[in-house]
Amino acid sequence: MDKNVIKNRIQKLRKEIDRHRHLYHVLDVPEISDEVYDSLLEELRKLEEKFPEFFSATSPTQRIGDRPLEKFEKVRHQVRQWSFDDIFSFAELEKWEEKVLRMVEKQSSALNLKKPIFENLEYICELKIDGLKIILTYEKGKFMRGATRGDGAIGEDVTSNIKTIGSVPLELEKPLDLIVVGECWLSKSELTRINEERRKKGEALFANSRNAAAGAVRQLNPRVAASRRLDSFIYDIDYFKAGNLASQKLPETQKKELQLLGDLGFKVNPHYKLCRNVREIEEFYQSWTDKRNKQNYEIDGIVIKVNATLIQEALGYTGKSPRWGVAYKFPAAQVATVVEDIKVQVGRTGALTPVAHLRPVLVAGSTVSRATLHNEDEIKRLDVKIGDTVVLHKAGDVIPEIIEVIENLRTGKEKVFKMPRICPICGSPAERRSGEAATYCTNQKCFAVENEKIIHFVSKKGFNIDGMGERIVEQLMNEGLVTNMAEIFELEVGDLEPLERFAEKSTKNLIKSISESKKISLEKFLYALGIRFVGEETAVLIAKESGGLGKLGDLGCLGSELKEISEEQWREIKGIGEKSAESLVKWFNDKENINLLEKMHRAGVEIALPGTADQTSSTDLAGKTFVLTGELKNFTRDAAKDMIRKAGGAVSSSVSRKTDYVLAGENPGSKYEKAKALGVKILNEEEFLGMLG
Repeated sequence: MDKNVIKNRIQKLRKEIDRHRHLYHVLDVPEISDEVYDSLLEELRKLEEKFPEFFSATSPTQRIGDRPLEKFEKVRHQVRQWSFDDIFSFAELEKWEEKVLRMVEKQSSALNLKKPIFENLEYICELKIDGLKIILTYEKGKFMRGATRGDGAIGEDVTSNIKTIGSVPLELEKPLDLIVVGECWLSKSELTRINEERRKKGEALFANSRNAAAGAVRQLNPRVAASRRLDSFIYDIDYFKAGNLASQKLPETQKKELQLLGDLGFKVNPHYKLCRNVREIEEFYQSWTDKRNKQNYEIDGIVIKVNATLIQEALGYTGKSPRWGVAYKFPAAQVATVVEDIKVQVGRTGALTPVAHLRPVLVAGSTVSRATLHNEDEIKRLDVKIGDTVVLHKAGDVIPEIIEVIENLRTGKEKVFKMPRICPICGSPAERRSGEAATYCTNQKCFAVENEKIIHFVSKKGFNIDGMGERIVEQLMNEGLVTNMAEIFELEVGDLEPLERFAEKSTKNLIKSISESKKISLEKFLYALGIRFVGEETAVLIAKESGGLGKLGDLGCLGSELKEISEEQWREIKGIGEKSAESLVKWFNDKENINLLEKMHRAGVEIALPGTADQTSSTDLAGKTFVLTGELKNFTRDAAKDMIRKAGGAVSSSVSRKTDYVLAGENPGSKYEKAKALGVKILNEEEFLGMLG
């Protein structure tokens, strides 16, 4: 057999396999099936085994080593590896740019920079991939070493594992001496697959993609690393030597550097943008805050770099970070903080709710210092104690919650919390009712209960009395001006003027707001009463059936009308359950509640019955039941609910086989998964708006 023919065949196979690797792993435009690719690779492997004289360390067959390593060798980086400083707000971004501009101005004469360059300073914004930093070294175009960042000066040699990453070229088309820097990452879909396998084996699950990627890169067995299907994005050139290629030189901007990396065969994230000022940077940042979750890889912010390489060199570095770049981080959804105390608050139903008072911490874009612990059972489940370090989770407008205690940080001085046996507000006995997780104050006239009832009554979803917030309600109750909901409508200007916080204008504004709130829709009125198990959706269901409930629109007759309705009749309304029906009967058979309704009637409160316009039946939403989940971008959940109801649809809080549609925003939760499992139609915002016409 002619060995020249064999050698030529081997070289052609290597080149063709590498071309298809680049098409598949880098450009995402495969030309052949996996089976064809595997057959070409198998032919190459057999030829190399039969003719070992044609061995090459950069052959596609050498991506997975045969033997596990005993340990990782330390490697000193030829170029020190830096990490960017973090910022978390637009104000911090402006301060960083001011500092950059001052330094550029200081260096401009030494650099002989022309004024237009200084005045039109440009930045490159790149996505900050949440993975593991890798440093790749090439000599004469051949991949020689892959290393981790380590402490910036010394990392670990993970060459065998980096070779398993399909998007990393083992040989460049040009014989360059090169050191490039990038991010090794694991896709979200791959993390799901790996965790499912680990779950079946009873192994601990990976918390996130970054942990799984880091674990794969530091596997002593390259075959385990290969099974994780890692990927990469390369974003920087640390060292560049063209050798005898006189025409090849290091680009003068970061943008051209990214383009060169792509031309050399590296996988470069395509979502970078040239920005000319901080306003454009902020627009780029905000756009990715909304759409980052749509990518198959984790993104935890953006990286901003001065575009001109010459200016980068002039600005230089601090002791640990480049002055010419900064990482603008997205708001964290999970952070660690300390439980400084656990206190109990009393709600409008009399339920005693333990609340964790936290060391203030920034999470999901807002500073959080409180988190509900729900009830005694939840505290026991989490085993949370006063003094514990805990993991706090918050996504979008979701209420922050404690999801985990970091037990390894306990000192032994933590205190166990016990639910009180008496109400912390009125001193009455507290009891835990049979079959319920909550503990309740037994005093129905407890100040805290009445206070919370009135706060609920005047809230936006109720009477929506502008200017009557929590502090004002508490002040009015402390002064004895308001002791129940009906007395709000008896307030006059003279009652408020002597009080602290009430200037002439604010007093008149509040009285005007109270007066304007007196005409209210039936569903908002029922919701405002705060009847247990009668929330927003149940109130809407009752309002829809109001035509069959006699003179329900007349507040003067409301008490007597509803008092006559039995539990069975309430349950005849579609969507009204046993608990809601029982609670409605109990509330409207309470003499004090009927007196409240009569007082409101005398004060001029009127109920506007739902309209009977035909336009609602002309949309695709009429008669359909919707469930909302996730963070909506174009409107609030309340606005979406109003649109559905006005179009004749209904809103439910839980997904079932009777659900017609689920409207899903960003970060949908378990409702989304349940809808998929039940085959319920899932709509995005655009589809929803299309149905509305």
